[in-house]
Amino acid sequence: MHKSTTPSDWVARWSHLIRHQARVLDLACGWGRHTRYLSILGHKITAVDRDAEALGSLTGLAETLCADIENGPWPLPDRQFDAIVVTHYLWRPLWPTILRSLAPGGVLIYETFSAGNETVGKPSRPDFLLQPGELLARCEGMRIVAFEDGFLPAPDRFIQRIVAIQSTTPTGTDCSTNHTPARYVL
Repeated sequence: MHKSTTPSDWVARWSHLIRHQARVLDLACGWGRHTRYLSILGHKITAVDRDAEALGSLTGLAETLCADIENGPWPLPDRQFDAIVVTHYLWRPLWPTILRSLAPGGVLIYETFSAGNETVGKPSRPDFLLQPGELLARCEGMRIVAFEDGFLPAPDRFIQRIVAIQSTTPTGTDCSTNHTPARYVL
């Protein structure tokens, strides 16, 4: 249970890329630290999680949807968002749906645990750990603004994170996707 109200430094660092008063999806939002942060910035948030109690704490801040996105139907069919924020969550079968839910020109801010984390704590199952370069591969065809893959202390963890912008053309031929991504090691 993550009840912190402090946003991830990654989300805070890159939130300026989200257009003013954007429609933002906070996916697997938990207690809503990013919902709270992004709503203060003036965005219209849709917060999705399976924990009804956690979502109840967000009343008045966001549209909240209690849904088991791993075992049930996608709760937002045919909806697209100007930005999608995902932290500390990985369910690989959901990737195509996440990317379809990102509007043209939309910003994806994603951060979760990666391989190596099993040496320092939980999560430790490979199902919940990104493999080297996995976020880059998932965002192929998007403009990569930033990518990091490495170790962070206090608490010790291995993290992979990306900021990517969806193509503005229907065919994915936006020239901006031809840039070599900046790669950083934490």
